[in-house]
Amino acid sequence: MSKKYYGVIPPIITPVNENEDVDEKGYRNLLEHCIQGGLHGIFVAGSNGETMALTQKERNNAIRITLDQAKGRVPVMAGVMDSSTRRVIDNIKALEQMGGTCAVITSIFYARHTSQDETIRHFEKISKETNIDLMIYNIPMFTGLKLEPKTIFKIAEFDHVVGLKDSSGDFKNFMQCLSHFKGTDFCVLQGTTAYAMPSMLLGADGFVPSIAPLFTELFVNAYEAGKKGDVDLAMKYDLLLRETSQILGMTKNATSANKFALSQLGFTDKRVIYPQDSILPEEEKPIIQKIQSINRNFAQLKKSL
Repeated sequence: MSKKYYGVIPPIITPVNENEDVDEKGYRNLLEHCIQGGLHGIFVAGSNGETMALTQKERNNAIRITLDQAKGRVPVMAGVMDSSTRRVIDNIKALEQMGGTCAVITSIFYARHTSQDETIRHFEKISKETNIDLMIYNIPMFTGLKLEPKTIFKIAEFDHVVGLKDSSGDFKNFMQCLSHFKGTDFCVLQGTTAYAMPSMLLGADGFVPSIAPLFTELFVNAYEAGKKGDVDLAMKYDLLLRETSQILGMTKNATSANKFALSQLGFTDKRVIYPQDSILPEEEKPIIQKIQSINRNFAQLKKSL
């Protein structure tokens, strides 16, 4: 087997300046920090990257910068999700022109969903219009449609469809996918951090945690423990990963919490795109304290090994 996409692949934030254009310098520094920290890939222009809030120009700019900074050192998965098949294909053509090799695709959204079949048709048409890798992105909280395992199995039969990022939070369905694709080249990635360690122990190829850039060593070590099937150690890491997820719930807007937390690295601003709720001044100190607590607990775990 030859898995292209595995390990810890963060859905990266998009740092922006006061004009809501990509902060290229800060973003490049953040990307380099992720790569040097051992993360296994980058998912750009996802929901955590505020992709639908960016202008199309700045979405493409974020993708271009990511591809250029990565320079093939790690795979780059680029979000091309949109509200119709034609719009997604246009986004893929732009990605191809930038040298992108992997497009992440959801069901269409904003329109009313009538069936699972519409997403099958969506991928079937797209697969005939490109030769780059296609990744199924199951995120019903934003699309309004939870893909059933049988839908995913059907889509996976189309040319160029290489993997699944599942952010449905439905562990039973995720397990069906793990069983179905076991022993194949198809990549199965867990998109819900709370399920990361159980998923790894049961055969997932990796996971996609938004806060990973802040704790690169922690997340890489957790992945390695899960990959090795070390249940006791993986469960110790599971406790720490759950702590990191708490950060996202410490403000009204999880993106605001994530951007503020990552701003503590010193590369990027905490700014979110208008009109989202920003972090409140009184919410900042508890997040800093939580980060410090996680780092202390991780240091203690390393000493005990």
